[in-house]
Amino acid sequence: MKSINLAAIDLNLLVAFEALLERHSVTKAAEQLQIGQPAMSAALSRLRILFEDELFVRLGRQMQPTLKAQAIAPGILSALQQIRQAVTASQTFEPTSSDRTFTIGSSDYTSFVLVPPLLELSHQTAPSINLRMIGFEKDSIGDLLEQGEIDLALGVFPDPPRQTQWEPIFEERFVGIARQGHPALQQGTMSLESFAQLSHALTTLRRDTSGAIDKALHERNLERRIAFTTPHMMVLPFAIASGDVVAAIPRRIALRLATVCDLAIFELPIETKPWTVSMLWSTLSDQDEANRWLRNTIKVISQKVGASTDKI
Repeated sequence: MKSINLAAIDLNLLVAFEALLERHSVTKAAEQLQIGQPAMSAALSRLRILFEDELFVRLGRQMQPTLKAQAIAPGILSALQQIRQAVTASQTFEPTSSDRTFTIGSSDYTSFVLVPPLLELSHQTAPSINLRMIGFEKDSIGDLLEQGEIDLALGVFPDPPRQTQWEPIFEERFVGIARQGHPALQQGTMSLESFAQLSHALTTLRRDTSGAIDKALHERNLERRIAFTTPHMMVLPFAIASGDVVAAIPRRIALRLATVCDLAIFELPIETKPWTVSMLWSTLSDQDEANRWLRNTIKVISQKVGASTDKI
């Protein structure tokens, strides 16, 4: 079989072939493609050389396709249709009809805060899309995004990887939690001395026993005992409810689970810095309509989450 060098073929010739097939006139085909008649005549001449056939001959007032033109027409028209569909699909995203699957890198905290409203809003505006939440190591997040293994990452990214874009979505801070009726709580508050002397629980992914609270205590020449560590933040509220251990956790988790776990929430007796939760995505997907829809949707729900007026 003779090999065809597609790089040597002007694919616009196939568009000209389609127009001639539809309009049966060089003049009308030129008008359809918004080019001059000489240019269309030149395209027809090149088509005849390419296919080694007249392709279109004048019979009466119309240009009629030859048998060879009729034979190759279905393949050419099908190829052009596939190209148009591919280009259209890459340029448009219709959330109401899309069945795309989005993979989001997320911790249990960001999933807890954002996934419920994300699912609710998606059900209303994009009922057929699918969401996949996966955990990630921060050192690998750049590769996951660049390789397309995830579409977006949620978390705290003080030093975003190269070739990524990021946008803050809301601010968070620590509050303290203890079981209801904890003896160290006095009218809903806890002294710094009592706080430092109590046994504490800590969420850590690094398998260590030091966090932001320890740094703040160290500046006051104080230390605390870490009696329990876990990589799963959602375990803490349930663990705290069963004893006298206390913990510092993100405010949004405390507010959501205080009633469920019968917890008391208190302002920490030591100052800690708030942090910013952001979304991170690859520069390669920055202009992708589907990815932009996902980012805009998360921004919408984050504004609602960030505007919470609950007080402690």
